[in-house]
This record gives sequence, C-alpha cells and structure tokens, in this order.
Amino acid sequence: MSENCSHNCSECGSDCSERTAPQSLLEPLNKNSSVKKVIGVVSGKGGVGKSLVTAMLAVLTQRKGYQAAILDADITGPSIPKVFGIHGKALGSEDGILPAETKCGTKIMSINLLLEHEGDPVIWRGPIIAGAVKQFWTDVKWGTVDYMFVDMPPGTGDVPLTVFQSLPIDGIIVVASPQELVEMIVEKAVRMAEMMHVPVLGLVENMAYFECPTCHDKHFIFGQSHIAELAARFQIDSTAQIPIDPALAALCDQGGIDTFTGNWLDQMTKFIVQ
Repeated sequence: MSENCSHNCSECGSDCSERTAPQSLLEPLNKNSSVKKVIGVVSGKGGVGKSLVTAMLAVLTQRKGYQAAILDADITGPSIPKVFGIHGKALGSEDGILPAETKCGTKIMSINLLLEHEGDPVIWRGPIIAGAVKQFWTDVKWGTVDYMFVDMPPGTGDVPLTVFQSLPIDGIIVVASPQELVEMIVEKAVRMAEMMHVPVLGLVENMAYFECPTCHDKHFIFGQSHIAELAARFQIDSTAQIPIDPALAALCDQGGIDTFTGNWLDQMTKFIVQ
C-alpha cells in the first residue's frame, strides 16, 4: 500500500496487495444469534417440492432434539409459513426481527410474515430481493440454532448466488423430480455448488412414484427413477425418494406439516445431523 493511499479503491488504479486480495462477502449474523450449521435446499427448476423437503428436514431435525430454523429465501414464491399453518406477522424488538415459531418449535422467517396481506405479490428488482435475504440473516434475532435450512428459489440467479456468497453455507441438498430433463437441471445446481466451493450433501427425488394403497405396487407416474445414476455421476453419497402422497399434500394445504409421518428422509436427516 502506498503511503499516499486514500483508501478509496474505486478511484485508484494501483494493484496493491490490499486491492487484489480476495474479499469475503459473508454478512455478519445478528449479534443476538448463534447458528451452528447452515444447509441450503436448492433446485434447478421450480415446482419440484423444494419447500416441502425443507420443511420435512426441519421437522425431522427438531424431532431429533435439535433446534431447527428455516430461512425462506424464496422471496417471490414463499410457501414455508403456509405449510406450517402460520399466518400472523413477525414482531420486532430493538435487537431485531423475531422469527415465528411452528408448533414443533422450528423458527422461521419469510417475507410473508412481513407483508400486510400474505397474498400480496412481491414485485421487486433482483438487488432488492437479494438485500431482503441478507437482512433475514443479519436483522433477525434467531437466538441459538443448531441447523438452519435455507429454502432457496429455483435456478442459479441473483438470490441463490447471494445466499452462497453471503451466508456460511455448510452444504446443500438438491431436490429433483424423475423426468429425463432433470439430469441437466441437477447438473446446473451441482456445478454451481462446485463453483462456490460448497459440498452437495444429498439428492432428493420428489414425486418419485405412487404406491397403490390396496396392492402397494409402486407406479412410476413421471417415468422410472434416475436418482441412483445421478448420485453416482455427481458423487453424491446420500439419496432419498418421496412418493406422490395425497395425505402429505393435504397436510401442506392444511398447514400441518409438523405432524407428517413417513420415513422417506430419515436416513438423509441422520446423514446431515451428525
């Protein structure tokens, strides 16, 4: 650094070490919070059940005796409050915004908890949306959290990039559906994680099959599963399949995901919660 340095890099053309050194973009966590691990739940496309998987993982983590939390980063399509049956507004204090709590104790923060009417659309530009996600990390008084699950919007755009750069992501879970096209979609999500140096912890195939309640035969409505092939190709150790289950869909509609039964994600939860 020159002794005449003005500390204003935007007006300087020098290649000093301070200017060229990599700068961390991580945002500081709220001072009244402690989050031990952050897990992103991602998908390369919408409509594959990412929010469902996020909610189920949080519920299972809570059932294992850990404090779970969900940061709903899907600003324009938030659904986390609905699946938990939360329709109130988030409260605030001088220390920050207070997250809502589900019936099983999971802490959640979503833009729907801040809107005047939960059905109001969020018509914001990308930078404002990204800023809101960062504020959910910096301005929310999370308290002590063992595992925070971040429900990301689909794709590899502004908000997923903001989450990867601004939050200390320990790993991601990729959610997909059985269609052939999904192989390309999964690859995009995995490659983005690799570029951001974030490990892929697991792959979940939602709507994998329908099990007949009478004969218990499995019917592959959307085609045969490719989860084993995808996991082998991308070297993903933990996989899970969630069937098309009308009872599970009804629980989401009724806001009762806390009470779901089914062992589809049990092994993956054990893999994550170590």
